[in-house]
Amino acid sequence: MKRSIAILIAVLALGTFVAAQQIGGVTNDVLGAHLNYGRGCAGCHAPHSGANGNGYGVADSTTGNIALWGQDASKLYGQTIVTGQFDFGLKYAQTFDTGLHTNVPSTSHLLLCLSCHDGNVAKGSMMKGVIYETVSGNGYGANPIPTLLGNDGSGAGNYLNDHPVGDNATIGCGGPYNWDCTIDATGKIVPGPLMQQFINNYGFFVSPVAFNAKPAVYCTTCHDQHVMNIVSVDPVNGNTGLPKGYYASMFFIRAPYNPLSATAGSNQTAQFCRQCHGGEANEKNGSTAITVF
Repeated sequence: MKRSIAILIAVLALGTFVAAQQIGGVTNDVLGAHLNYGRGCAGCHAPHSGANGNGYGVADSTTGNIALWGQDASKLYGQTIVTGQFDFGLKYAQTFDTGLHTNVPSTSHLLLCLSCHDGNVAKGSMMKGVIYETVSGNGYGANPIPTLLGNDGSGAGNYLNDHPVGDNATIGCGGPYNWDCTIDATGKIVPGPLMQQFINNYGFFVSPVAFNAKPAVYCTTCHDQHVMNIVSVDPVNGNTGLPKGYYASMFFIRAPYNPLSATAGSNQTAQFCRQCHGGEANEKNGSTAITVF
């Protein structure tokens, strides 16, 4: 009898832990800041005439040809940005295509994002230069947090303090700094035992894009531009061992991610980074710690 009671208590405790991970009753629109001051989807996707459908008046024969894009992206055509100068002195250069006439990853997953979030070369968007979460209150107080990668207050044209993105910013496998994974002929990451254990403990929500048969990192690898503060988890898809449900997120991150979690010892934000940076994960360092929300 005592053993049965102990098992029941353990099951109830686990149920409480699982329930605490999930959220419900979200009342604001999931587009959040990308409601574009009430303009909604049409703020980015003009149903007709591309950027000119939103009143930009640009002489661009390719405007709107990808994703019905309604922002003026022409100022970025042919430009080169360099992201990610870290302790190892690594820089990742990306030269953009000369129009929206080819559906290459750097166009659809990076250039389109920068047409709003650049602020250096591309300045015509409706961006106010502060994040939505600052306005709604999330711990940053009254300090505006830059949303313009190329003009973030450190100097116009500085992309070196931004996470590497582009065709050359690829995810690696093997060795002390990466997961024990392999990359197949199509650029897909195939988990090894330790990475698979991590997926069981948190998941693999990021979405690298195959370029030259390598998984490359672009804006949309980490961000789902259509859902700001919540993420749907479904273990049936095989990308996670977490219970099915809706989890809190922030900044359009496409995974459970909440640096403001009130739970002592919460590591969900660190877990997000460890999806790619396996060398810093519990599973590669002899710890049995799982995800704490």
